[in-house]
Formats: sequence, C-alpha cells, structure tokens
Amino acid sequence: MLINKKTFLVYFAITLTVFTGALVAITFLKTSSNNEFSPLPEGAKGSLPGIGTFSPELSKKLQQELHKKGPSYQPRTHHLTPDGKPKYTNRLLLETSPYLLQHAHNPVNWFPWSEEAFKLAQKLHRPVLLSIGYSTCHWCHVMEEESFEDEEIAQVINQNYIPIKVDREERPDIDSIYMSAVQAMTGHGGWPMTLWLTPDKKPFYGGTYFPPRDGMRGMPVGFLTLLKQLAHIYKTQPQKVNLTGKQLVQVIQENLHFKKQKTSQPTQQILDSAFSYYQKHFDPIWGGLKGAPKFPSSLPIRFLFRYFKKTHNKKALHMATLTLKQMANGGIYDHIGGGFHRYATDEKWLVPHFEKMLYDNALLIKAYIEGYIISKEEQFKQVIQQTLHYIQRDMTSPEGAFYAATDADSLTPEGKPQEGWFFTWSSKDINRALSKQEARLIHAYFSITPQGHFEGRNIFHIEKPLKTIAQQLKIPLTEAKKLLKQATNKLEEVRRKRPHPFRDEKIITAWNALMISAYAQAAFTLNEESHLKQALKAAQFLKQHLYQNKQLFHMFNDVY
Repeated sequence: MLINKKTFLVYFAITLTVFTGALVAITFLKTSSNNEFSPLPEGAKGSLPGIGTFSPELSKKLQQELHKKGPSYQPRTHHLTPDGKPKYTNRLLLETSPYLLQHAHNPVNWFPWSEEAFKLAQKLHRPVLLSIGYSTCHWCHVMEEESFEDEEIAQVINQNYIPIKVDREERPDIDSIYMSAVQAMTGHGGWPMTLWLTPDKKPFYGGTYFPPRDGMRGMPVGFLTLLKQLAHIYKTQPQKVNLTGKQLVQVIQENLHFKKQKTSQPTQQILDSAFSYYQKHFDPIWGGLKGAPKFPSSLPIRFLFRYFKKTHNKKALHMATLTLKQMANGGIYDHIGGGFHRYATDEKWLVPHFEKMLYDNALLIKAYIEGYIISKEEQFKQVIQQTLHYIQRDMTSPEGAFYAATDADSLTPEGKPQEGWFFTWSSKDINRALSKQEARLIHAYFSITPQGHFEGRNIFHIEKPLKTIAQQLKIPLTEAKKLLKQATNKLEEVRRKRPHPFRDEKIITAWNALMISAYAQAAFTLNEESHLKQALKAAQFLKQHLYQNKQLFHMFNDVY
C-alpha cells in the first residue's frame, strides 16, 4: 500500500516522538517495581505467568477441549509437564484457526479478536497488544519461540496488556487496516505484524518482527524493553497516545479510501507510464525488479505481455520472458516437487523463504500460461504441468478443494524445526540416493557444492542449460534427459519420506477461485481434460460448502 512522502514523514516523526518518550522511561523502569502494573481481577485470571488461575467456567472448557484432542495430541510448546502435557493453555485452544491453535499453549494470555477482549481492555484501562500473522510464516514462528514462549516476556504482557492474536488469512479486513498503520509508521510492512492499540482499537505504535531482548539481531531495543516502555507511556502520557492514535486513524482512512475514476479503462498514457516504471527498475540480468528481496509477482509480468500485444514493444516481451526464465531456473522454484516458494531473499532468485502459498502459485501458473502462449517456450509448459501436479498431489483436499499454504520450516532428523530442511540437500544425500552417473549429472546441472548455498545445504537451481551440461559431461542429450528424469523421481521419493512442512488446510474461497481459474486456463491452453475436471471439482466444492442463501463465504475449515 503506497503513502505519499509528506504523510510518511509526518507519521515517522510521530512514531519517533513516541519512541523517544519511551527511551526516556528506561531509567525509571529499571528502578521501579512491577507493583505499578495492576493485575487482572478475579474471574478474568488464567493459569499463566503473572495472573493466577482461570475462572472455573473457562478452565472447564479448556480441559474439555484438551480431552477431545486425545492421547496422540502433541502440544506445540516447550513448556511441558513431566508426563508430556502442556504446562500452559490459553483461550486460543477454543479456536479453529491453525495459526491461533499454534499459540494455544504459549504462556501469553491470548484472546482472539473479540469485543470481550476490547471491553476488558477498557475496564482495566490497558492497551491492547495485537499480533497478526499466519500459520506458515517463518518469522512468525521465530517471534513465537523467542518471545511468546518466553515466560518473562509473557508475564510482562499478561500484567500490562490485553493480548490479541489474529490470523491474517481468516481476517484480511483487520490485517489490511492495521497494515496501513504499520506502513505509515515505518515505511514498510510484513508479518508477524505487531501493534499497540488503545481499547477503542486505535493504533499508537507498531512494527513487524521484534527480537526478544536488547542487542539481539542487531536491534538496540528488544521486545521486552519495548513492552515495558510503551506500557509506561500509555499510563503516563495518555494525551500523546490518543493524539497519535487519532492521526494514524486518519492516515488509514485516507489510504483505504478509493476515489472513483472518471473512466473505467486506463489511458494509453497510464499504460506507457507503467511500462516506463518497470523498464527503469528492471533487473536486466536476473529479471524482475532490481534489488532484494524479490517477490515473484505475476501481475507485472502479465501486464508486460499485454503491453507487448498492444504496442509490439519487444522490450516488454523480453522483460517478461526473462523474468519467467530466471524464476524457473532459480531456487525459488521447487525443481524436485514443483511449485514456487514465497519469495527470494536475494536478487538471483536463489535463496527463498520456503513457504508455499496457494494464491502465489495460482497467479504464477497463469503468468507462465500467458508466456507459453506467446513464446511457445517448452520450459514454461514444464513449469505449468509440474506446478499443477504439485497442487493436485500436495495441496488438494479429498473433496477437490485447495488448501491454503505449507510452512517454511520442517523437522530435521534430530527433531528440530529448521527453515527449508525438507527442500534442501547435502551432497552426501544425493550420492546416497542415486547411481554415480545420476549423481554426477545432478551435481553438475543443479550446481551442487560441498558447502551448499543455505546453512550448509544445497538449493537446487539451474545455471546452465541441460544441453551445455550434457556436452560437458560427454553424455548424449537424449540420455541426459532420461537420467535427469530418473534422478529427480528418485530424489522426490526420498524427500517424501522426510517430515513434511506443516500444511494449513483452510479452504479460502478467493484463493481457490484463483487456482480454479489457473486449472481451467491450463486445460484450454494445453488441451488437458484432467485439468478441467479438477477445476470443476473444486468449483463444485465451493458451491456446495461456501455459497449459501445467496451469500459467498470467505473460508471453510472443517479440519480443526
């Protein structure tokens, strides 16, 4: 979401003013006791750090929900009793969102987004700590482990805030509003998103990921210090907090207000201006926009294809096709299992954040279809087919609808979560799985090295065409193609035996619609009836489960 420069500078100054006031409070907080922080009243207490025991009614509900999960239930927390049961449980156990359930055993006294939470904040004269994220977000997991699982941090939160957790995929409306506020304050946005609100829902401070303590990850002020500072500011400088909240609300309203256009179609001048922008910022070597990180946005590519069709400007065609080729060659594309990861952390599309989102893949399939229609590039067709196969194999429910996303993290052989483990390889892994001839080809074609590209492991990517590699290895091209297929099939079988990343099995209507469209367009373009059947099956699911009484619902979740 864009904001004009003047607005950004004004609200950066406001944020800086609040933060400067927070720094002034450091000395006071270091010498003051926690007695200034009022505890929760009886009846709202929970069996969590700093707040005692839950009310009998809530305790009963939580115990019943835990019992329903059965003996095989594995709580997601480091805090376990000797018999393996969760030491802490909060209200999020009663929710259905996979993201909220991931936080159900934090020592934080989490609430879902509800009027109950805001009324309690008003009653206790406390600010709200709002945390927004999603279940497959790597940095959300990092902040959970570092901060929300930390008992000291949890105690400060519980004694000074009403903490609320929101799944951005379930509530894109809430996410959009508060993302606008974070962008106004910081000039950027992302997840996890962390905001401090007044009890009437007005933001007065915010950001994205915060490290737990001062000096960690290169940041001078950590989350724990910030929590204490802002709690003190809220109590001692209410006028400043209210002013900041009111001004940020005004910015949000302006950013979310869409003016009616005089014409329903963009003029040629607007199209030319958009093309000029992409041409100016285009990366001539790696495609996409210059710099890092790089997001595989499909809409600019599809715009460039349409601009080429309209103007016959071959520069537009080159920019679009080069970007598609470089993404398909890069590590952002899963060369073993198909599908695209969330985004690349570098300019070469090599090192991705490893989560996979349904909507990203749907839009990218459509971009590669348009690229294939114009260029007849065989690689584009292969990407389309392999990605659709991945969606059907790993992201499709038994009823035919499409799941939302898979996580960046997966378990190592030692049982520890690590980003990208499922998708990366050591040279020894490859040698164990393949024949010498197959391994030799894989090492050369996917640029495998002993030291790897990411935490000592290799990300498959293509630097040279298979024809060139075959010549270097003195293998006939037809034999190289056969060996490559054999080897990648073997590697896929090996990989499927690894612990898989967590899969968020929500059925989101809008994302399903994008993938239905992608399957239908692929069926028409590639003359594949199976793709059309898949599109129809998913559409029937949406019609049966999500279209009721002439209303189309946002999502379906029948798993949790």
